[in-house]
Amino acid sequence: MSGTTTYLELSQEGGGAHKFYEITVEGTVVKARYGRIGAEGQTQVSSFPTEEKARAAAAKKVGEKVRKGYAPAVRGGRAARPVTRREVASAPSTARAVAPVLWRFRTGSAAFGIHVEEDRCWMGNQAGDVYTLSHGGEVLARYSLPNGVKCLVADDFWIYAGCDDGTVYDLSSKLPFRAYGIADYVDIFWLDIHEGVLHVSDAQGRLTVIDHEDEYQWARDSGGSSAWMVRADSRAVYHGHSGGVTAYARDGGRQLWHTPTRGPVLFGWQEDASVYAGTGRHLVQRLSKATGAVEAEYRCDAAVYSCATTPGGAYVFAGDSASSVYCFDAAGARLWKLGTGGGSALSMQYLDEKLYMVTTDGSLVCVDASEAAIAAAQQGTVPVARDVKSAEALPTYTPAASAAQLSTVSRGAADGIVVECVQEGGRLRVHVVSEGYDPSWKVQFPMGIREAGGRYAVDALHASSGGFYRVRGEIRRLV
Repeated sequence: MSGTTTYLELSQEGGGAHKFYEITVEGTVVKARYGRIGAEGQTQVSSFPTEEKARAAAAKKVGEKVRKGYAPAVRGGRAARPVTRREVASAPSTARAVAPVLWRFRTGSAAFGIHVEEDRCWMGNQAGDVYTLSHGGEVLARYSLPNGVKCLVADDFWIYAGCDDGTVYDLSSKLPFRAYGIADYVDIFWLDIHEGVLHVSDAQGRLTVIDHEDEYQWARDSGGSSAWMVRADSRAVYHGHSGGVTAYARDGGRQLWHTPTRGPVLFGWQEDASVYAGTGRHLVQRLSKATGAVEAEYRCDAAVYSCATTPGGAYVFAGDSASSVYCFDAAGARLWKLGTGGGSALSMQYLDEKLYMVTTDGSLVCVDASEAAIAAAQQGTVPVARDVKSAEALPTYTPAASAAQLSTVSRGAADGIVVECVQEGGRLRVHVVSEGYDPSWKVQFPMGIREAGGRYAVDALHASSGGFYRVRGEIRRLV
């Protein structure tokens, strides 16, 4: 029976599960491949002492899947279930002047994802492209992901891209790795990650929480729909949807408060003590994290697609559906309104007197938000925006689907911290082998490259408050 393959599918009506499971026995090696129907999925490889034990293990897994409702199928017989792409309208700006744009990088596909760090800017678009640029507008690298990018979020050092098909990629090292796979029935709208725990808001208005091992923790139904906002901190998760903003305790999901907003929530931002909800009724509303009370309102002239603040919330920025960008003081007084010079801002972030925006026309825009530049713009004087071009030899990185794509290093010459993948209770877990670490702690490690018995060298491990280690830097396979 060596070389035999069993292929199963589970497809439920009404937006339920739509996934496959394929298992192949080749001698003493068992390869399991699983994921959403129509996708390549992820692969796990296990080795056994004899062919008989390999076949028995495969038969056991098939039996488990059949009892859960899977049935034999022909690969390719069912199409992939469509995913929601955020379709947004963008009208011309009604502002009398244009913002002082320093440079603009055009990608040709609407962009929702942005993250700005001290040394670079990130942007992701609906074509699945993620670019990094310097603050001066030099394109540094490109990541090519299989599906459109809905959002980019940072969790300390780590940065993640949430894609249309529900896959979340870790972009913190040279190769992007699949970090989380959201359940098939979850149509992701937005996500946030805090201390390795994933929080997902979806089309049905639900909030789903997944831990560092890609395992379900808890979920809540808000009673609203179209949940475009989720923000998390060490205490709570703040979930924005058509019915307002609801706060839940991170531990267990107990509801802390609920505040109806003036219009459906289309975007969310957070500072230490407040959350900011951009709504379809032309408002950004600032809510107390402690009580949910509305602390201030910032009125725009059209639906609010995005918002951000300066550190501490001294100034509040908003982008509307009519290609305008606004600035308010903390109390809610409008200080200025300017046209973006392009599409509507779908996400934005402020750093060092510059406002970075990604737009409906697929651009990353850098605006000089200094007082002098804004005053000049209001009088009609703006710099000539530089049109940034990608270098022909731009490095492009695609996701690592298996351990075979990793660079290798001899076990005797390994430089770094050694971790090992082992089979535990039907799951592949990773633990530290090197001395100086707690061997009982699990290591958050890319699912798609885990192989039973495999050893890997990593640059660094960071201890999480949740009692697990997180990999930082490059991953190399030991051979």
